[in-house]
Amino acid sequence: MVIKGENEGRGRERLKIMAKKAWRERNKRKAETVKRYAAIRAELKARHDYAGLAKLPRDASPSRVVNRCAMSGRRHGYLRKFGVSRLTFREAALNGLIPGIVKASW
Repeated sequence: MVIKGENEGRGRERLKIMAKKAWRERNKRKAETVKRYAAIRAELKARHDYAGLAKLPRDASPSRVVNRCAMSGRRHGYLRKFGVSRLTFREAALNGLIPGIVKASW
C-alpha cells in the first residue's frame, strides 16, 4: 500500500510504503504458535531432546517471530525502545508526537 505524504509542495513526492496485511497476519500467527508451544519447547530443551524439538512446527521457534513497526509494519530499522521503525520514529519525533524527543542542534 502506498500513501502520499504531506510534502508534495517541496518539489518531490514522499511516499510511505506499508507492509502487506498478509505479512503482518503471518507474524501474528507465528507469535501465537510460539506461545502455544513454549512449555513443550522448554521441557524438551531441559531434557536435551533435540529430536523431539525437531518434530515441532518450525513456527514454534521464537526466533521466527519478527519485530515489526506498530504503524507501518516495516521489519528493518526497528527501534525496540519505541516499537516503531526508524522512519516512523523520525516523522513522529519531528511532529512532536514522542514526548522528550527533540531534534539535535549544537
